[in-house]
Amino acid sequence: MVPFRVTFRAGVSLFEQVVYASTTAMVSGQLRPGDPFPSVRALSKELKINPNTAHKIVAHLVNEGLLETRPGIGTVVAVLPDSSRKERTELLEREIEELVVEAKRLGIVLAAMQDAISAHWKRLGSQESMRANIAGRPKDGGSKPL
Repeated sequence: MVPFRVTFRAGVSLFEQVVYASTTAMVSGQLRPGDPFPSVRALSKELKINPNTAHKIVAHLVNEGLLETRPGIGTVVAVLPDSSRKERTELLEREIEELVVEAKRLGIVLAAMQDAISAHWKRLGSQESMRANIAGRPKDGGSKPL
């Protein structure tokens, strides 16, 4: 069973959509360090995608350091290394710039963007709290924040 949800949209590659859904699950706390990640075969079967695409997804997440392979266990969510706030922020520079450019193109003012980001931030935080309560685990999972 795939521990995250993907609603496929036309015009966006399956690879990008599954990578995004997987990453979102990890960031929101739905998938925690050490949790098993579906095998290529399970990912392909459950999401009804080509096995080559599933392999590419897993390989990409491993290369990004989000997953790690453990002999005899399989692929699991990686423990993210400690990094400075500046280093973590630099990882998003391109995405932030793309978001700002698109917002300006659409005529969205800064205050509206801040409200939208805040709403998404709270929604993801609420999901993490809810999952932690259901699972009986501490909200931070015993790890440091991203």
